[in-house]
Amino acid sequence: MDTSGSGNPVVVVTGAGGGLGAATATLYAERGWHVVAVDLAAPAGGAGITGLAADVTDSDSLAAVADRVRTEFGRVDALVTFAGVLGIGPLAESDPDKIQRVLDVNVMGTVRTVHAMWELLRESSGRVVLISSETGPQHAMPMNGPYAMSKHAIEAYGDALRRELLFLGLDVVLVQPGPFRTGMTAAIRRNFQESTRPGSPFAAMASVMGEMAAGQDEVAGDPSVLAEKVWVAGTTRRPRRRYMVKWDLGRRLLDHLPVPVVDKALLLALRGKIAAREGEMQREADEARRAMVEVAEHRT
Repeated sequence: MDTSGSGNPVVVVTGAGGGLGAATATLYAERGWHVVAVDLAAPAGGAGITGLAADVTDSDSLAAVADRVRTEFGRVDALVTFAGVLGIGPLAESDPDKIQRVLDVNVMGTVRTVHAMWELLRESSGRVVLISSETGPQHAMPMNGPYAMSKHAIEAYGDALRRELLFLGLDVVLVQPGPFRTGMTAAIRRNFQESTRPGSPFAAMASVMGEMAAGQDEVAGDPSVLAEKVWVAGTTRRPRRRYMVKWDLGRRLLDHLPVPVVDKALLLALRGKIAAREGEMQREADEARRAMVEVAEHRT
């Protein structure tokens, strides 16, 4: 990556409207880079930050961003792809269109973004920093299938892209974050609850997994820690191919065990919790029915 030309180096950060992407955009700007912050709604501008609106599922909107960057800055020294969505739910009964949406944003959105910025990156000897996840290289867990599928694909995309661009002298780096605070604990619980249809045999599992995920979000790492690592990935002279950032220790250890052992451990750890939650949900449903009957009788 050559940042020796005139003017400040330029980084394009997608998914920069809030959370982890915004923390990264702010850090780059504070350290003298000009940041083109991209999200569905244009992020707020500021010192060293230009906010632009674009949809990573729309190639035309990304092409417009590239045109704007070329006109105003004439270069892209780094591209950071934070744009993505959460994909949860039981694979067997999840609407295929919803799974397709996760893949379209997380995987093809990344592909479209790199494609749109490619000529600017090539001309500037720029670097591509792909945001994967600890989920990317690990075996997928229950209710996390759509998201895991997308991050496994990003890992493969990153490897192939790196091995192509290394012949041109360009770096491609994968960043694999563990759990970081999103400030969306309530939304996480709700998303899991809404991921199953009425009468689903997976409803109790979704509830249990949602509580576990929400609890993890409450104690997860600060976004500034991840931003620092993305700074290193984007600016160090000789970057690693991958940066693992604050992985969950339990998941990491589980992934080193034989798959049959982990499957059995999941059954032992979760079956009782799921059964207990099924009982709670049944009691709640019975109480709701009784209340409805009482209301109906009172009206008559």
